[in-house]
Amino acid sequence: MNALLHAELEAPGDPPRNPENGVMHKDAARSARATIEEVAAAAGVSRSTVSRVVNGSTAVSPEALAAVRAAIERLNYVPNRAARSLASKQTQAIALIVPEDTTRFFGDPFFAAIVAGVTGALGGSDYLLNLLIASDDPGDKMTSFVRNGGVDGAIIVSHHTSDAFIDRIADAVPVVYGGRPVRTGPGDYIVDVDNVDGARVATQRLIDIGRSRIATISGPLTMVASVDRVQGFRSALADAGLASFAEEAGDYSESSGADAVRRMLASGRPDGIFVASDLMARGALTALRAAGIRVPEDVALVGFDDSSVAVSTDPQLTTVRQPMYAQGEAMAGILLSLLAGGDPPHTTILPTELVVRGSA
Repeated sequence: MNALLHAELEAPGDPPRNPENGVMHKDAARSARATIEEVAAAAGVSRSTVSRVVNGSTAVSPEALAAVRAAIERLNYVPNRAARSLASKQTQAIALIVPEDTTRFFGDPFFAAIVAGVTGALGGSDYLLNLLIASDDPGDKMTSFVRNGGVDGAIIVSHHTSDAFIDRIADAVPVVYGGRPVRTGPGDYIVDVDNVDGARVATQRLIDIGRSRIATISGPLTMVASVDRVQGFRSALADAGLASFAEEAGDYSESSGADAVRRMLASGRPDGIFVASDLMARGALTALRAAGIRVPEDVALVGFDDSSVAVSTDPQLTTVRQPMYAQGEAMAGILLSLLAGGDPPHTTILPTELVVRGSA
């Protein structure tokens, strides 16, 4: 994804004084103004917490409120017009932001379940949902839309280390993250599943049925969830005194699962594979079959999600169920609470569950 370009909007106000002549040139005044990042650092809080203070939200602890106000006064911080307008203007709309291309979004059942959960939670409210897919756009249009008052809040899912525009969105409106963001702060609101434990349980299933040459196909390692699932995989193997047979990364697409298996088979054959999504597991199953390898007799497979894909294969996939609809519901519920001035929990972790079927 390309780097984002963004011009900070400035609110009118008196320029800071020059100690020599009492007046500072307009250009010098602009450059002297503090940024929201500097205020957050000075106050020891996240950008989103500063944004909530600026926007008049009550969802801030008294200690954080005092620290932010002191930093604002000390640094002479002037918020941008877009952030200020949110304190008095409501659009009755929220954004679901997905930094993925359209092929991935429409091809993965995970997103359909998330959208269904979000819309279900919004059904009893006055809020409309705007779906914003980042695609290969660097985020300029989307970021400007959000920062200029297009929505009252945002839910962001499937975010990567390169998605710098997420910080700019969190500066402007309340945000709830689906999964831990790469850069976390004490004021963030996060809904996630225990990816480490889910991966550990999946790998343990392979160990329990007697597999010892166990590999994994992870998601992109630019995502925290992918890294967590690799960690759970390695933890289960270490506890059993086993070494990882192979580790390949995909991008959560079906084709990437097939490609990962072909790379794996070029240097040997595992007898068990934990795959970090059902869609990649279906691709892995196809590639194994094409190589004349039987599942589960020769290689056992365990997926992750328990999406509709898991019951579309032959054999059906043993997989880790994550409550995707409930994740969408929880994210929307927390955001609605924030917009109403409530104080929801900052971190919500939903349980996973192993579902045993024919592939392992």
